[in-house]
Amino acid sequence: MTKTQRQHRISELLEREVVSTAAQLVTRLQSEDISATQATVTRDLQELGTIKVRDEHGSRRIVIAMAPKMTAAPLDHLRRMMGEWVVSVDCSANLVVLRTPPGCAHVVASALDRSVLDGVLGSVAGDDTILVIASEARGGDSVAAEFRALAGFSEALVTVKKAK
Repeated sequence: MTKTQRQHRISELLEREVVSTAAQLVTRLQSEDISATQATVTRDLQELGTIKVRDEHGSRRIVIAMAPKMTAAPLDHLRRMMGEWVVSVDCSANLVVLRTPPGCAHVVASALDRSVLDGVLGSVAGDDTILVIASEARGGDSVAAEFRALAGFSEALVTVKKAK
């Protein structure tokens, strides 16, 4: 595993789990068969710009200083972005296509990526189109329905869109 891959995995762990020491992080990485010494993980934490904070439950935890999770509630942010910028949602198998006005796809994709929705593997944004890949277990229909709800689309709009 490369340094970049390890640091990416550390970032993911810090977003999703309460980790308060580098030693805990080393143990967590080892449980995933990722070998790293405490000194290496400590350097990684410094390079990632982490700090220790008390979260809303009073627990001490390591976070990335500019981590989006520590700002506004991600789902609320995604709801605002989708409601404001998404103009259509279509799907096929495990793929979902979101359309936005020109130049707006990256804004919605960024909010989507930070929201960590269940069953969403990732997204690719162009100028006015976002391709979202859903897990096979969840499927594109389910993810598209959630996106339509987040965007505030009415059932009438969804029916009209399917009729075309």
